[in-house]
Amino acid sequence: MTERKTGVYLCSGCGIGASVDMSKLETIAKTEFKLEPKSHACLCNDDGVGLIKGDIDGGVNQVVVAACSSRVMVDRFAFEPVMTLRADLREKTTWSHPAGDEDTQMLAEDYLRMALASAPKVKAPEPWVDGDYSQRIMVLGGGVTGLTAAAQAAALGHEVLLVERSDRLGGRALEASKRLPHTPPYAQPQDNDIESLLAAVKASPHVSVKMNAVVTRTAGMPGKFAVTFADESIEHVGAIIIATGWRPYDATKLGHLGYGASPKVVTNVQMEGMLKTGSVSAKAVAFIQCAGSRDPDHLPYCSSVCCATSLKQALELIEKDPGTSCYVIYEEMRTPGVAEELYRTAQKAGVIFIKGKVKGVGADLTVTVADELVGQEVPLKGLDLVVLATGMVPNSTNPDAEASDKGPEQLIGDVDPEAPIKVAGYAGEAPADYTKRAQCTPEGGPLLNLQYRQGPHLPVLHDGFADSHYICFPYETRRTGIYTAGPVRRPMDWSEAAEDAQGAVLKAVQAVRSASAGAALHPRVGDLGYPKINLNQCTKCRRCTVECPFGAIDEDEKEYPQVNPTRCRRCGTCMGACPVRTISFDNYSVEFLTSQIKTVKIPDEFSGKPRLLLIACENDAIPALDQAAIKRHTWSAHVRVLPVRCLGSVSLLCISDALSVGYDGVMLMGCKPGDDYQCHFVKGSAMAAERLSKVGETLKSMMLEPERVVQVEASIADSDRLPTVIDDFVAQITKIGFNPFKGF
Repeated sequence: MTERKTGVYLCSGCGIGASVDMSKLETIAKTEFKLEPKSHACLCNDDGVGLIKGDIDGGVNQVVVAACSSRVMVDRFAFEPVMTLRADLREKTTWSHPAGDEDTQMLAEDYLRMALASAPKVKAPEPWVDGDYSQRIMVLGGGVTGLTAAAQAAALGHEVLLVERSDRLGGRALEASKRLPHTPPYAQPQDNDIESLLAAVKASPHVSVKMNAVVTRTAGMPGKFAVTFADESIEHVGAIIIATGWRPYDATKLGHLGYGASPKVVTNVQMEGMLKTGSVSAKAVAFIQCAGSRDPDHLPYCSSVCCATSLKQALELIEKDPGTSCYVIYEEMRTPGVAEELYRTAQKAGVIFIKGKVKGVGADLTVTVADELVGQEVPLKGLDLVVLATGMVPNSTNPDAEASDKGPEQLIGDVDPEAPIKVAGYAGEAPADYTKRAQCTPEGGPLLNLQYRQGPHLPVLHDGFADSHYICFPYETRRTGIYTAGPVRRPMDWSEAAEDAQGAVLKAVQAVRSASAGAALHPRVGDLGYPKINLNQCTKCRRCTVECPFGAIDEDEKEYPQVNPTRCRRCGTCMGACPVRTISFDNYSVEFLTSQIKTVKIPDEFSGKPRLLLIACENDAIPALDQAAIKRHTWSAHVRVLPVRCLGSVSLLCISDALSVGYDGVMLMGCKPGDDYQCHFVKGSAMAAERLSKVGETLKSMMLEPERVVQVEASIADSDRLPTVIDDFVAQITKIGFNPFKGF
């Protein structure tokens, strides 16, 4: 093993040198850590970077930079393969605390100590690279989204396997008469150009097509997926794009609207086919919007394109026969963006709009409307045809499989309820959190039949749509290397689906290229570390397999955890879950965190200076604090900030260690948990909250007040609020009193 040689570099620029005594920082590095620091007036300029590079050429193989926040100057202080650690002397010290103050000096000294103490606990990670990695991309679904994805991936030079369950490509677009306007002036229905897209895909030498194909098994990980089909053939691919599209809501459930009672009541999908074949012969047509949509008893959401589709169909009818009367009955007309031009065209063409809710459709096609403008029920008679604008249901499961009577259900968790779960530290049964997160099966069967410990389905967030971090990473599923695009992700029209496909392709390309390099995907893009498990200490509790947000850990035949490195997003949730500290990363570990916690100088109870630990998520809380400092907001200098990848990576042992060494209080600051989550790692904040609910037992055993440990939510936009949150916690702890463990 190469001897560790750490270089320490102190920056006095950006007001740091004018706020704190740099010579005292140098003394700490020399006397407490036996390291020779070098100071510089501006480490990030060419001269400063050159200084560090020169030392690396001379044998330095680890760098500690005490300067600005770790979120800035990342490119300047990246010295691969040498690992760089950062101590924040700027944003969280001199920009947020008074210059020349004793407490500010102590703060700077502690942040330097934290960086230097953690340096021996980590090393530059070596990537997991094992054999050959496939650069091939599989696209599941041959409609507009799938065809676009295949064409775009091929254009980027990747081999594509296009899989279609039916005997033809084109999907629902083949049945469309015309398409919604997608080029200026966006005012009229446009020709159906699906054939040109089909021709482009068929002409590509990079695209191979598999028809009448059903996936029966998907195993492996990004770069190494092995996909088995019903014909027992096996294909190896690097990433997967699910573009299985949508199906119309079951109109037989809308009996009050006359569907099934009369052949003259049809859905908007059936109407599209009638327009395509020219089989519409009607002089008076009513379009009923939100047929089953935005209704808690049917589809609770808006499908976004139904209104525009009805306008398109009405305009096609009027174009064919200007004498046709078209009525659009709506609760709210939704034509966002350029679709507003289509709405204006429909108004000018004589389409009659009625705002109200349909109470029923009679056998004679009389539509009774609770008209909001006149304030009473109005019968609409003399109709030849009634068109129900039914919503879009995602094909997030196999549409050919037997459907559940309940329709799509929310996937509460993604844990196999049949598998036994043993949890170390709990006598008898597992904690309630483990038993309650049973897997609910969505409508139909699994599209990919994933061979994952956490089940065969893609986790579903709500309403049958594939789970994703819709704020920051909308294409992501909770299965790394598998992406959704088009209406299976959210309701969208043809043009949006094509754009969505392009975005998913870029994600898939990033996945296959990163996998072959052993590098992580977002949010820790490029991270080469991955979880390593000491099986000699493992108790087979399965917390890591259960709690991983991305299903990255399976179990081998002996029930030991088995990491699939390219599935891992490097959040460290498994590390925080492990009760025996047996999971770590080369560049991140429990010891890495606790070394920083323990090295801080804790004043005794007679100093009048409390010490509080703020464990802050690097994705939202740390950026918000940095922004607060940029605005020159201040907060208590008695707080020491410990950045973590995610609150899910925080072990309860970190909290107990902090209290044991004399911290007076601990605050965990991270993203908002829940279904509308903001957590970059999906459920890290939720897992931290679940663990924190059990910390009361630890505090009770230590004879400490439960108010000493809290968790607060923080978004990246909370820069003005967080300093007050911190100061309020300091005031609360001051009122409670000092930790009796000080000095022991």
